[in-house]
Amino acid sequence: MTLTIGASLSVSGQPRREGGRAEFLGEANVDSGVDHDNIMVTASQGAFRAIQLRVENNTIQFQRVVVHFGNGQDERIDVRSRIPAGGSSRMIDLPGERRVIRSVELWYGRANWGRRRPKVTLWGFK
Repeated sequence: MTLTIGASLSVSGQPRREGGRAEFLGEANVDSGVDHDNIMVTASQGAFRAIQLRVENNTIQFQRVVVHFGNGQDERIDVRSRIPAGGSSRMIDLPGERRVIRSVELWYGRANWGRRRPKVTLWGFK
């Protein structure tokens, strides 16, 4: 199942926390030599209904994320959004009931970030 969020994904200077408290799920330090990263999430974190990406140090042009759930299902979400340093995506609703997230793959455009490689943090909402 593919869910396109491109136009509805907003970027802001302040992370949105509507609909519940944000819980830190993991992070990835982006490398200019690759075009994707994977953030592992432990099942002990619980089940989530939405996620949010937050970016530090430099801008990232996201293409998509793939959420891998504990029940073996995967959800591809086309992001197609440029998120600047200090910015975040809006809450990205995950279809269906709340589910345990096993990992999230981040796909983005390559860039020469120099010494200020971006860091992406993943947040979940129950």
